[in-house]
Amino acid sequence: MRPIYLSLGWLFVTIGVIGVFLPVLPTTPFLILAVACFARSSPRLEAWLLDHPKFGQPLRDWREKGAIPRKAKIAAVVMMAVSYAIFWFGTSPPFWRAVVVAAVMIAPALFVVTRPEPDT
Repeated sequence: MRPIYLSLGWLFVTIGVIGVFLPVLPTTPFLILAVACFARSSPRLEAWLLDHPKFGQPLRDWREKGAIPRKAKIAAVVMMAVSYAIFWFGTSPPFWRAVVVAAVMIAPALFVVTRPEPDT
């Protein structure tokens, strides 16, 4: 299983790096997945991510407390709302489709909002 976790870790790092340059693709969730994979395959790479100057602190906050910074929460919820507005006005969905998509987007938004914030 170690080679599989190592490969997945690098895949998630790659997607996370792409997310740095594409505003519609989040970076941190993929790096959280990469740290989890590296924890099972390479302690050296896990430490590399956790000690990274830019991404290390959010990854450690998530690992230790499940914490998400307030700015990240706001950005996530705003992007979900904008995405729903684009869906709503761009496709004029039938009522039930609009309800299902709203429910699918509200569930992760509630999860994000209810996470604790890191100590400052």
